[in-house]
Amino acid sequence: MKIKNSLKSLLTRHRENRLVRRKGRIYIINKKAPRYKARQG
Repeated sequence: MKIKNSLKSLLTRHRENRLVRRKGRIYIINKKAPRYKARQG
């Protein structure tokens, strides 16, 4: 999982990427290609 200050550029890398808020943190999840997982931190 990548940890980035800004997720906007990571979101456009794959069309299956989804932006999700969990427990006050912002995540990118991708069911088809899990290598694109990221967290804002």
